[in-house]
Amino acid sequence: MQEEKHLTGTLVLSVFTAVLGFFQYGYSLGVINAPQRVIEAHYSRVLGIAPIDRSAINFTDTNGSKSTLTLYWSLSVSIFAIGGMISSFTVGWVGDKLGRVKAMLAVNVLSIIGNLLMGLAKFGPSHILIIAGRAITGLYCGLSSGLVPMYVGEISPTALRGALGTLHQLAIVTGILISQVLGLDFLLGNDDMWPLLLGLSGAAAVLQFFLLLLCPESPRYLYIKLGKVEEAKKSLKRLRGDCDPMKEIAEMEKEKQEADSEKKVSIGKLFSSSSYRQPVIVALMVQISQQFSGINAIFYYSTNIFVRAGVDQPVYATIGVGVVNTVFTVISVFLVEKTGRRSLFIAGLIGMLASAVAMTVGLVLLSTFAWMSYVSMVAIFLFVIFFEVGPGPIPWFIVAELFSQGPRPAAIAIAGFCNWTCNFIIGMCFQYIADLCGPYVFMIFAVLLLGFILFAYFKVPETKGKSFEEISAEFRRKRRSAVKGPKAATELEDLRGSEEA
Repeated sequence: MQEEKHLTGTLVLSVFTAVLGFFQYGYSLGVINAPQRVIEAHYSRVLGIAPIDRSAINFTDTNGSKSTLTLYWSLSVSIFAIGGMISSFTVGWVGDKLGRVKAMLAVNVLSIIGNLLMGLAKFGPSHILIIAGRAITGLYCGLSSGLVPMYVGEISPTALRGALGTLHQLAIVTGILISQVLGLDFLLGNDDMWPLLLGLSGAAAVLQFFLLLLCPESPRYLYIKLGKVEEAKKSLKRLRGDCDPMKEIAEMEKEKQEADSEKKVSIGKLFSSSSYRQPVIVALMVQISQQFSGINAIFYYSTNIFVRAGVDQPVYATIGVGVVNTVFTVISVFLVEKTGRRSLFIAGLIGMLASAVAMTVGLVLLSTFAWMSYVSMVAIFLFVIFFEVGPGPIPWFIVAELFSQGPRPAAIAIAGFCNWTCNFIIGMCFQYIADLCGPYVFMIFAVLLLGFILFAYFKVPETKGKSFEEISAEFRRKRRSAVKGPKAATELEDLRGSEEA
């Protein structure tokens, strides 16, 4: 196919530069994990309270130090997501107002400020500076996690859209892995260097800022939003090389006509209109299933989980998780266009369910059988592998595939807000729930995963290898057949019922 030859140097540079935003997101997710005990010890000195030992399954708190330190630590972890929640609502407005590239340029300022605050944490009240720095970094990541898929989705050829969309997740897991390696105590995860460790992703922000100056604006944004036909053609030629741009220009013209005839949809309209109800439910549920699957509990607290599982070198085990994470994300880049979104999503959830059950069995029986520590460790690795097969990468780009130009910015905004809200809930509550439930904590996620599997089986559509127009036509066909067909046939077409409006 001609489209398969559209992988040009400019396209590679543009996608790489954009996903540096997701690299920073991944770094911020993973960096807080490995040095947990070092930072908690520093907090206890600054706050004048006794340090605590998290290696025991059941803590005893005689003077309130555990609850105070757990509160500050949970805030340090989860405030990052509050920043993301707040800024995710503004993604559509910022992206349309400034353009995709200029918006990504502008929001890098937030990343640099947040990382400076964390890097200077030892020169002031460290717990306040870390919490403030992670909140501001979260503001950046909330904007970036919407702008990056928007830009990459708009500049990607249809044949490469899924594979390039999967690179968001690859950037995240690469950021997590690098933060974990740098978090080793003989590198930066020690009492002297941890502020530098926390603030180091600011370097990626500076790199992204300068590389963005070389990237073309989204031709879809130029053509559909601004009506600048010649600039859109120039941008498309830069991205596609010698290929004739007229086929894609014709597709954009169709999309522009749809956008012109379709009123811009507000967030309120998405919820109040019956024609958008089904796609919104699916968009929200894929985000909820990604976050409430338990994966962020692994990312945030894996070192602590390995300690409880009796692993001698828990930090190295955590890095092993990061390596596996990265390898299987690379594999998913190739699988997503071969196998399809829906089947990979469901298969990943089923594997995670089995792994969560195995992890629980291993932790519960650890005191009886010492070898159960290996069961828990293998279960964690399998949990991560199955996550990266589908539930990890797919929610980042499938939302944009479910909505046409009119409702797409609002849909991405509410999906992003939902993702960040769930991220915050897990980051804030997991340590308390783990303290309360002990080795049974992952059974909660197992029950949730079962619900997500059932929902995905009955509700989530397949979008593999189809242009936005083809997906729209498929939904219209489903609507026509739904009158005589079973109720299940209506659920796919309802997702894009708005296309006919």
